Amino acid sequence: MAARLASAVALAALAAVLLAAPAALSSYHRALALAILADIALAVGWAMFSGPTRYLSLATGAFFGVGAYASALTIARAPWPLPVLAGAGTAAALALLVGLLALRLRGPYFAVFTFGLAELVKHSLIWYETSVTGTVGRLILAPPGPLVLYYTVLLTAVAAVATAAGLRRSRWGLALVGIGADEERAETLGIDTVRVKIGAFALSACFLGAVGAAMAPRWTYLDPQVFSPLVSFQTVIMALVGGAASLWGPVLGAAFLGLAGEILLVKFRYLYQVGLGLTLMLVVLLLPQGLAALGRRRRA
Repeated sequence: MAARLASAVALAALAAVLLAAPAALSSYHRALALAILADIALAVGWAMFSGPTRYLSLATGAFFGVGAYASALTIARAPWPLPVLAGAGTAAALALLVGLLALRLRGPYFAVFTFGLAELVKHSLIWYETSVTGTVGRLILAPPGPLVLYYTVLLTAVAAVATAAGLRRSRWGLALVGIGADEERAETLGIDTVRVKIGAFALSACFLGAVGAAMAPRWTYLDPQVFSPLVSFQTVIMALVGGAASLWGPVLGAAFLGLAGEILLVKFRYLYQVGLGLTLMLVVLLLPQGLAALGRRRRA
C-alpha cells in the first residue's frame, strides 16, 4: 500500500512538472523536452507490439512518415488536433493492410519486410508526386504554436503509456505474451494469433502515426525524406536500452538516450557518434534486460 501511494505521488509530481515546464523553460530546453516526449511516445508505442511478441518491427519510419504526411495534408483544412487523429488513423489503416501480409512471417523475414515498408512508401510517394502532382513535398501553412505542439505530444505520450499499461493487464496483452513465449503453443490453446497480432500491430502504429502527425508542424516544408529508416532504428534502440518487455523501460530508454545524446553533442561534438555508441554498448553489456532491470534488482 505504501509503495502504491509513493508511486501515485511520484506520478502526480511528474505530471505537475511536465505541465508547468513550458512556462519555466527556455525555447531551447522546451524543444529538447518536446523531442524527448516524442521519443517516449515512439518507444512505448513500438514496445506495445514488439515487446511482448518479440517481433522485431522496423516499420516505425513508415508509420511516422505516413502520420506526418496526413497531418501536412489536413492541417490547413481541419482544426487542431484533427490532423493528429488523421495521422493516427492513416497509420493504423496501413498497419492493418501490412499486417495481413507481414504478420504471417516470423523472425528475420518479418524484420526485413517491415524495414522495406518505409522505403516502399517513400519511393511510391516520390513517384506519385513527380508524375501526378508535379511537385515533391508539402508546405505546412499556419502551424499551431509551440505550446500547443508541446501539450499535444505530452498528451500523446501519456496516452501511449496509459494504453500500454491497460494492454498489459488485459486478456489481449496476455495473449501477446503467450505469442512471444511460444506461438505454436498459443495457437493450440485457442488463441487466434493472427488476429491478435494484427490488432496489436495496428494499435502500435496508431501512436507512431500520431507522433509523426504532431511533430510535422515543426517543419515548414515536409518531403518524402521523413520516411527515414533512422527513425525505425532509433526507436528500437531506445526501447531495448530501457527494456522493451517492461512498461517503464521504453520511457527510461528514450529519456536516457535523449539526454545522453544531447550532452554528448554539446560536450564532445566531434566524438558524438563514438561516445553514443560506447554508451549504448556499455548499457547493453551490463544491463541486457535494459535500464528497467535496475529497479527490479533494487526491489529484489
